[in-house]
Amino acid sequence: MAPLAGGNHVVDDFSPYFRVYKDGSVERLMAEEQTPASLDPRTGVDSKDVRISADVSARIYLPPAAAASGGGRKLPLVLYFRGGAFCMLSSASPILHALLNDLAAAASALILSVGYRRAPEHSIPVPYDDSWAALEWAASHRAGFVSSAEPWLVEHADFDRVCLAGDSAGGNIAHNLALRASTRPLPGGLKLASVVLVDPYFWGTRPTASEGAADPAKRELLNRLWRLVCPSTEAGNDDPRVNPLAAGAPSLAGIGCGRVLVCTAEKDAMRDRAWMYYEALRKSGWRGEAEMYETAAEDHGFYLHRPGGHGAAMLLKRIAAFLA
Repeated sequence: MAPLAGGNHVVDDFSPYFRVYKDGSVERLMAEEQTPASLDPRTGVDSKDVRISADVSARIYLPPAAAASGGGRKLPLVLYFRGGAFCMLSSASPILHALLNDLAAAASALILSVGYRRAPEHSIPVPYDDSWAALEWAASHRAGFVSSAEPWLVEHADFDRVCLAGDSAGGNIAHNLALRASTRPLPGGLKLASVVLVDPYFWGTRPTASEGAADPAKRELLNRLWRLVCPSTEAGNDDPRVNPLAAGAPSLAGIGCGRVLVCTAEKDAMRDRAWMYYEALRKSGWRGEAEMYETAAEDHGFYLHRPGGHGAAMLLKRIAAFLA
């Protein structure tokens, strides 16, 4: 591309979303719609925004089930990490807000949607570290360690049923945090109960059948993505953080929870890697329970783009049953 004034030129073009320039600056090309937290009249789920630290925020979702038994019922706590290739969306994005209203209602779960900082302005490991900070903050409520407690967590969270969940890049985050949780203690002695990976963003240098069948433009973008969000990587697409089955990757036997649900879609380019992850987890020596769910005739992220469809409804029902 032609250099701009002063020699600053585009080095990564991810139009129509953003461009990255030689000096490291990022030009966001699309205005992003934001939905305020509120009581959702359709599901009865209430939500509000909370501040975890100077850098990390979250949106918390309280389902109508919280009012059962005089408000004393304890609910599963789901920390949810959004997708968007580490680069896009936010906790206030309309499509994510609608999904989590539906999930909170379907699963009768308290959901904390983590607002981690985005790449490429904040490259890996910042999204992991921000998400870990949110997990530590939530865990600190278990024993009253937090100076400014969130009442919904204190009153309604069952800290024996804490789940890490996420779609696409968020599924990648959930996996990497579950590995971290096996070696780093959490406040209050909290132990993760489960992990839900939905269309997890896993990749590698050797194409799988589903990757080879993908649209060439999408495959080319995904081949470039990891180096964009993690410029410090030495292994490229075989970095263990994006390819958990790469040579030298940590053993999946170290996943720090007792149950894992992996969800994928039949037409997703990453479908094969989700199945490979599930099979490797079962054979790793990990002592937990692994489950697999595939949605037929759907592609990556269908539950965000067609939330009213049969496939999305069945996926939410499957996740709700897993969390019950």
